[in-house]
Amino acid sequence: MSARSRVCVALLTALAAFTTGFAAPVAARTTPVPHTAVLDGARLQQTKVRLDRGDPQLRRVVRVLTARADKWLDQGPWTVVDKPRPAPGGDVHDYLSQAPYWWPSRTPTADNPWGCPYVQRDGERNPEVDSGTDRQDVEKTFDSAYDLSLAWYYTGESRYARKAGQVLRTWFLDPATRMNPNLDHAQFIPCKYDGRAIGIIDFSQSYTSVVDALALLDTGAPGWSGKDRTGMARWNADFLGWLKDSDFGRQEGAAANNHGTFYDLLLAGLAYATGDRALARRTVLDARTKRIAPQIAADGSQPQELTRTRSWHYSTFDLVAYTRLAAIGRHIGVDLWAYRGPDGQSLFGAVDYLLPAATGAAAWPHPELEFLRYAATDVVHAAADAGDTRARRAVPALQAPPGGDLWALRPAAEQLDSIAG
Repeated sequence: MSARSRVCVALLTALAAFTTGFAAPVAARTTPVPHTAVLDGARLQQTKVRLDRGDPQLRRVVRVLTARADKWLDQGPWTVVDKPRPAPGGDVHDYLSQAPYWWPSRTPTADNPWGCPYVQRDGERNPEVDSGTDRQDVEKTFDSAYDLSLAWYYTGESRYARKAGQVLRTWFLDPATRMNPNLDHAQFIPCKYDGRAIGIIDFSQSYTSVVDALALLDTGAPGWSGKDRTGMARWNADFLGWLKDSDFGRQEGAAANNHGTFYDLLLAGLAYATGDRALARRTVLDARTKRIAPQIAADGSQPQELTRTRSWHYSTFDLVAYTRLAAIGRHIGVDLWAYRGPDGQSLFGAVDYLLPAATGAAAWPHPELEFLRYAATDVVHAAADAGDTRARRAVPALQAPPGGDLWALRPAAEQLDSIAG
């Protein structure tokens, strides 16, 4: 090659290198959109993109989330087979919990070790329920799986995903430690009932968070295998079958207070997660005339919840179920927030009824054994996001729950106060 040719080649090479700098950039790896049931997967993806770009507010909230997740790393995993005695049916793999507001009426003796008969004391939690059953362990399983999965999704740190996987496999999948997919012995009452339909709320209260945790892990979490995904899909399908077809499921679905609302939430969440969009859609649609119209008054109060000794707790608690159910509706084309009953009943009205107490502007005018203002924070956030002008104005005056407000990372209402049952 002549000197002139070598110069031409060099010039052409330099020009190619120069013009390459103006070519369209290669697209960055897209953060997967999780197929969540309650959480808005697209919103989570957008939040992660903002976080990755250095959003300072989100970074502060992520530190709160990872602090929670870090505490789970050296705890668990928990298993349904660890309780000191099996459920009344004799199978250690059956879930067991005890009715929280029922107490012994007599001093236990050798002939009457439970102190039966048990009597109800509404709103007063019997400490017996936290020992000898699976209730505390299942709550730790649910909470840890959710926190750890969210922490992995936002940070990419594999330790969070691997711990979440260990927790879920131990409780639901490993043959030696797995839970049977039924709640036949939930909220039993000693010497009275081996289990009750009302005990379904042990899962309907928060299992949809586990469903969303699974969706987060399914976006490619390290240590979460195809076998794990298949196993959890099968468990959820079996559990949905029990929920639909069992006598307890039918009884709980007929409840006319927060138990009925939470049943609908669990039914719709499981149906959506397992691919039965028709059942999920029907459940959310039916909630308009089956739940909102009869259970929320024209002024926004919830009469069945106001009769309780913990009326503030149960009014906010029921709205956790309603707002999460409305979030599922968003995925299947049902706007539950837009519904108005024959007397104007609506979810917006129910949230607005709480605002004076939620913002500290006025005292809660109904019975409440322990008023915790922050119990309403998430449901007010949910209404504000759905377009409630009054709720939007109230957001700056809300009280953050203990540990901080995580709404920016997981915009779906949770029960923020500690009472259970």
